[in-house]
Amino acid sequence: MATYTISEDNQGRLKKLVTAIAAFIIFLILISAFGTVGAGERGIKLRFNAVTGKVVGEGLYFVIPFIERVVIMDIKVQKEEADAQAASKDLQTVTSRIALNYSIDPAHAVNLYQNIGIDYKSRIVDPTIQEAVKATTAKFTAEELITKREEVRDAIKLILTDKLSGTGLKVEQLSIINFDFSQSFNSAIEAKVTAEQNALAAKNKLDQVKYEAEQAVAAAKGKATALQIEAQAIDTN
Repeated sequence: MATYTISEDNQGRLKKLVTAIAAFIIFLILISAFGTVGAGERGIKLRFNAVTGKVVGEGLYFVIPFIERVVIMDIKVQKEEADAQAASKDLQTVTSRIALNYSIDPAHAVNLYQNIGIDYKSRIVDPTIQEAVKATTAKFTAEELITKREEVRDAIKLILTDKLSGTGLKVEQLSIINFDFSQSFNSAIEAKVTAEQNALAAKNKLDQVKYEAEQAVAAAKGKATALQIEAQAIDTN
């Protein structure tokens, strides 16, 4: 049976290779032990995928490799635009375009991640917008949604604030971008506006005629008075 021996040179090369591989592995482990949390972010530290309850602030952090990791949560103001379809108080179909600015409360970031996770937008924010818009729209007629726009906005914002505050999300600002109504309602509004404009034009015309008539009467009275004065002057002479 043949016996293979490794020369001293080969042994030296093998040791160097093993050392290099070990150093590389150690380097990777050290690299994975450190990370950074950016500006406007918070880190949730997990150990064996269980929440430790510790929040990592902005800057450098250290974790135990293969045991701990950090999940990044964005606490900056985020914007969400959504369309919501609902029925008004007078049973008109209304499609609303809503813009919501919200943020994560840093003090409740752990609870938010633990109870909801990082997909809080689809699980909490979007459904709550739909619920708030439908509940509010049902309290106003289609015409009031237009004429009382600020009141409608405040009512939607109040519901959103109440619903989201318990989850760790804060409502910063709410805007109603647009209300879109059915074609029949739009036609009715257009006809009403046209009728009001025609009525106003007729009133203005009538007022103009009255004014011209009053001016004519005043002119006639003035002329009659002048003639009377002239006649009296002739009689006197």
